[in-house]
Order: sequence, then C-alpha cells, then structure tokens
Amino acid sequence: MNRKHMPIRWKMTILSFGVVLFALIIGFIIFVGKAIEMKKEELGNQALITARTVANLPTVQIHLEESQGWKVIQPMVENIRTVNGSDYIVVLNMNRIRYSHPSDEQLGTISAGKDEGPAFAEHSYVSTAKGELGMAVRGFVPVMNADHKQIGVVVVGILLPSTLDIMRNLQNELMIIGAITLLFGMMGSWLLARQIKKDTFQLEPHEIGKLLVERTATFQAMNEGIIAIDNQQRITVFNEKAKDIVQVNGHLTGKPIQEILPSSKLPEIMTAKDPIYREEMKLGNKIVLSSRVPILVNEQIVGAVAVFQDRTEMTTLAEELTGVKEFIEALRVQTHEHQNTLHTVAGLIQLEKNEKALEYIFQSSQEKDDLSAFLAQRIKLDRLKGLLLGKIMRGKEMGIEVKIDPDSYLSSPPPLLDEHDLVILLGNFIENSFYALKKMSDESKFIHLYLKEERDTFHLEIEDNGIGMSNEQIPQLFQKGYTTKGKDGSGIGLYLIHSIVEKANGQINVESTPHEGTLFQLTFPMNGGKTHEETD
Repeated sequence: MNRKHMPIRWKMTILSFGVVLFALIIGFIIFVGKAIEMKKEELGNQALITARTVANLPTVQIHLEESQGWKVIQPMVENIRTVNGSDYIVVLNMNRIRYSHPSDEQLGTISAGKDEGPAFAEHSYVSTAKGELGMAVRGFVPVMNADHKQIGVVVVGILLPSTLDIMRNLQNELMIIGAITLLFGMMGSWLLARQIKKDTFQLEPHEIGKLLVERTATFQAMNEGIIAIDNQQRITVFNEKAKDIVQVNGHLTGKPIQEILPSSKLPEIMTAKDPIYREEMKLGNKIVLSSRVPILVNEQIVGAVAVFQDRTEMTTLAEELTGVKEFIEALRVQTHEHQNTLHTVAGLIQLEKNEKALEYIFQSSQEKDDLSAFLAQRIKLDRLKGLLLGKIMRGKEMGIEVKIDPDSYLSSPPPLLDEHDLVILLGNFIENSFYALKKMSDESKFIHLYLKEERDTFHLEIEDNGIGMSNEQIPQLFQKGYTTKGKDGSGIGLYLIHSIVEKANGQINVESTPHEGTLFQLTFPMNGGKTHEETD
C-alpha cells in the first residue's frame, strides 16, 4: 500500500504506538540506570558498615601494629567477611601492608590501590573501582587506636552486579510495566486515531489537501468578495475579489479582522448568532451588498463568513434593468395619453368645434412643456426627473394628481446617497401611495411631493389622501416581510427604504390617519452627518 494513501487511522495508530514504544524504551533505560545507582548506594552503605565494624574491633587495633599481626587478624576478618557477604576485606597498616586479604598469598604485601589516599588521612568514604576481582563498590574506614591516632585502614569490597544481572532481578517488574504500557498505548493510539478521523469528517489527509486546493481555487474564481474568520476573529479566507473591493493587499490569513477591516461586522455575527442576508453596508470606502452567516460545527460557532458584492456593479445592472422597465412604462403611458388626446381632438373635429380642438391641443402641449421646464429647472438629476415625469403621467392616467411643491429643488444627492437610492425611495413611496389611493372612492385623489436641498439638510416629504394606517401598524412598517397590502405586497419596499435611510444617517417620520391619508417625512445630512464647524 502506498504510504501516502495509507488510511489516517493506521498512520496515527502506528505513529502513536511508535512514540509510546520509544518513550517506554527511554523509561526502561532511565529505570535501569536508577536501579544501578540505588544498588551502588545500597552496597556502599553495606561496605561502610562492615568496614566500621572491623575497624572498631580491639583485636584489629592491637595486632595491626605488630609485625606479623595478620596471623591473628586474617582468620577473624575472614569470618566477618563470610557472615556479612562481602567479597573481600583488606586491612592495611599505615605502610599499606596487607593484614587481611581473601588470598593468603597477599598477606604481608603492599597494596597499590589508587583510591586509598584519602582513607589514610582519617576520611571515611565509598568509591567504585575495578579491582583484582572485578568492578566493586569499596568502603574505606580509618582504624584508630586508643589514643585516637590512625594506625591503618579497612577496605571492604562488594562486587557490583552487571546491568544484565540487575535486569534479570527486575525482569518480572519490567515485563508487567512494559505489558501494561504497551496495552494502554495501543488502545490510546487507536482511540486517538478514531477521534481524529471523526473530527476530519472521515476524510483522509490527501482528500483534505485536495479539498483545500479546490476551495481556494473556487473562492478566488468567484465574482463575489468572500471573507471568513475563526472563533479568535482571525482571517481564514480573504479572496482576491474581496481585496479588490476593499482595496487591501498582501497575505492577510491569520491577521485579526478588526485590524484589517473594522467595518466588516463579522464579530457581531458570531455574537448575535443570526445570519443577515443582502444588507447594504459600508465596507472600507465602498457601499456593498453583504450576506453574513455564522459558521457552525456540532452546533458550536467556530467562525463567520461574509459574501458581498460591490454595490456599484449591482447598481449599474439594476439601473439598466430599471431603466428598461421605466422606459417601457413611460412609452405605455405616453401612448395611452396620445390615444386619449387624439380621440378627444377627433371628437371635437367631428362636432365641428375646431377652435376647441386647437385650444385643447395647445393646452395639453403647454402643460407638458410647463412640467418639463419645471423639472429641468428644479431637479438636476436626470433619472429622478424621468421617474417623476413617468409617475405624474401614470397618476394622471389613474385619476390621481401627482403634485410637486413649487419650492422643491435638488441639485445633487446627499453624500451618503446616490441617484439610484433616491429613485428607489421616491419610486417605492409613490407606488405605495398609488396603492393606498386605489382603495379610496373620493373623486379628489392627490400625492404631494416636496424635495428641498438646504446647506445642511435635504428634506423629502410624500403625502397622500389615501386609506392611511392605524397607530398599531406604523411601528411595524419597516420590518422585513411586513406589508399592509396582503397578497399584493412583498414586505421589502419599506424595509429597503429604511436600510437606505439608516445607511445615509437620515431620519424618517410617519404620520397617518385611517381614511384620511399618510405623510412620510425624511431628512438627510448634506455633509455626511458633520457639523459646519467640522467641515469648515
């Protein structure tokens, strides 16, 4: 099996088991080393005790100063050596002549040990050295006479068992510890591998790598900006389209979103836990249409993602579509009006009232000229002029008088709005008024419009004498999905209006009386919400 495509469960099991086995070997080495040290310490203490016992014997102290005192000392020391299980006991006088030794041939000879020096200076200690019988732990104790004068040294040696011998003595313990460790290590490795497999949605590493590459390519190919963050509010995705829209560069993955784009509102989505779809917002220096959704894994929020489009592109497309629709509507209304005019003129001519026909033609033409001149003079935005002209003509067709206050004036939209926003605002308000007036049986139906641009503020008022609304309905008007039109309404128009007003730091006021009419009053700052002191 190719190691690259080996299941991750087996990879993790083998790797974890290898780590456990390696740790176990290291543990064995440390354990055996510690056991050897403890054995040395134990044998050293035993050697010192035996050496002190021999050094304190009166017989040793008396005969150690005699020329052939070993004849008395040797048998007695050998008995002590046998009883205490020492490998050898050597008694030396101050000239290092042996007075006892496991081998009788060595009696009376001089010792040449290299670690005996401190013992002849009244020091007791333990050393490890290789002697004639092998590596041994040796205890040194000085021999003092009755006058507390040193007269010799007792050396007790105990051969140190080999590492293999120590392991043989501990083999039962080592086997039990090893078996338990390996068993739990194997079980833990298997459980860990299974949990990792579960956490990776049963995917293998090469499958995860492939998905990552595909995901990255997909995000980069999309025409929408995509930004995602993790639960630490750090960027995990920031595709090229998003960088282009908000005009940032470089590698942004891993950086805090608040540092790169404070206006993203992604952290708020993680707190609120509710998704937001198709909301207009300011992102960097641009207005975008954004959808923001929390990322859930096992019902836990682990991040958030935002998908957005530059509103400029969407506005262009919307204006193209809206322009076509408005053009068709204007043509239809104009065609209908021309037909009515022609029918009226034809009827007057048939009645041989030629002067009346001419008067009607001139009057109709003058009204249009006056309206066109008024709009050209007072409203400087072409699409808004076209909308108002179309709505006035349509209102006339429906028997509704759409009046524009003579004091109205607008040269440019407020800083946080554009011409398309104003078209949406007026178009929705006028259409709502048309619907409200359809329900009325009064002969006099009107819609009054007032647009006034001042230095600090832009005022927009729309008033009609339609069916009106109750006080209970007004607070719900701008909620998404709420409509007073029943099946005829979508609940989007006034919600969209409220979003535009909020975006532009504007204010909206509603006054309505059932069966009498409704007044909408909107105000927008003409300097982005700043005072003159801030702008001057």
